[in-house]
Amino acid sequence: MSSRPHKALRVFLVAGESSGDLHGASLVRALREILPGIHIQGIGGPKLRATGFECLYPAENLAIVGLPSLQEAREVLRVFKRIKKILRESPPNLLILIDFPEFNLRLAKYAKRYQVPVFYFISPQVWAWRTYRVHLIKRVVDKMAVVFPFEVDFYARYGYKVHFVGHPLVDVVKPSLNRETLCRLLGLDSGRPIVGIFPGSRRREVITLLPLFLEAFNLVKKERPDVQGVIVRAEGLSDEFFLGASGLKVVKGYQYDVMAQSEVVLLASGTVTLEATIVGVPMVVAYKLNKLSYWLAKKLVKVPYASLTNLLAGKALVPEHLQNEATPENLAEALLKFLNDHHYNQQVRDKLAQIKASLGPGGAAWRAAELAASLIRERR
Repeated sequence: MSSRPHKALRVFLVAGESSGDLHGASLVRALREILPGIHIQGIGGPKLRATGFECLYPAENLAIVGLPSLQEAREVLRVFKRIKKILRESPPNLLILIDFPEFNLRLAKYAKRYQVPVFYFISPQVWAWRTYRVHLIKRVVDKMAVVFPFEVDFYARYGYKVHFVGHPLVDVVKPSLNRETLCRLLGLDSGRPIVGIFPGSRRREVITLLPLFLEAFNLVKKERPDVQGVIVRAEGLSDEFFLGASGLKVVKGYQYDVMAQSEVVLLASGTVTLEATIVGVPMVVAYKLNKLSYWLAKKLVKVPYASLTNLLAGKALVPEHLQNEATPENLAEALLKFLNDHHYNQQVRDKLAQIKASLGPGGAAWRAAELAASLIRERR
C-alpha cells in the first residue's frame, strides 16, 4: 500500500504516567508501521519522546501524587485547555488515550463534542472502583483495547464491547541473566536461596514498607541463616532510604533477573505483582496506608484482593498482608513457607505460569495499533 494517503493523518496521544509512556512508545512504533507517514503528537514521557513523537508537554509534570497544590492544579488546567483548543480548532483524525483516567476521561468528553474519534488503550480500573464510570466510557470512547481477559466480561455486563489485546508487559518483562551470571555480578552465592525485596518506587512507600520488610527478613534469617536478601532499589530514590539495609545487597536495575532467580519475593502491592506473575516467582504482598486513606480505600474499592495476581487467579493464590496484618511476623511466616515447602512453592509457580498464558502471547501493542488504525479508516 502506498504511504501517500497517510501523510495527512494526525493522531493526538495522551499518556500521563510512566507505564503509559512505556506502552505508548510501543503503540506509536507499531502504528507507524501500519500507517506510514502518520504524524503523532501529544503528551508523553521520555520513552515516547525517544520514538520521535512530537511532545507538546512532558508527562512527568502531570505525575501528581495525592491532592495537587494550587499551582499544580492550575498547570494541569492550562494543559487541558490547550488540548481542548487543538481538538476544537485543528481536530486530529484520532485521539488515543492511555490509562490516566482522571485527565483522559474528561478529555474524551470534549473529543466527542468536536467529533474526534477516541481510542482508549488500557482501561481505567472501573472494575475495582468508581464503576459508574462505565456509563461515561460507553458514551465517549469509540473503541477500547483492554489488557486483562476478565475485563471483556465485565464490560459486556454493561452492554459495551471491548477488545482484549493481551498485556503489553508480556513483551517487557524478560529476564536475561542465568543464576550464575547474576550472582557473580551481585556478589551472591549461587548455591544459596535468594529472597528478592521490592519495597516500592515512591518515597512514601519505601519509608513505610522498607523497615517492615527488613524486620521480616531478619526473622527469616534466624530460622534460615543460609538465605540471601537482595533489595531492588527503584530509580530516583536516594541512598538515605537504604542506610538500614546492612547485610543485604542493594541494587539498581536487574529487577526481572532478581525476580527470576529468587525462591520468593517480598513486595509492595502494585504493578510489580503483575511483573512477578509474568516472571513466575512466588510472592508475598504487603501494603500500608495512613488510617484515613485505608478507610477510604475499604469504602471505595470493590474487589476482594489487593494484588493483580490474586485478582487474575480468582482466589488467594499468594499471601497478602495489608495494613494491621502487615507485621514482620506474618511476612516472615509467609516467606518461610515458600522457602521450606518446595511442593507448595512449585504449585504456586505452576499456577502463575497459567496466569501468564492467559495474558496473551505478546504483541499487545501491535494488536492495539491495528484497532486504532481501523478506527481511523472507519472515520475517513
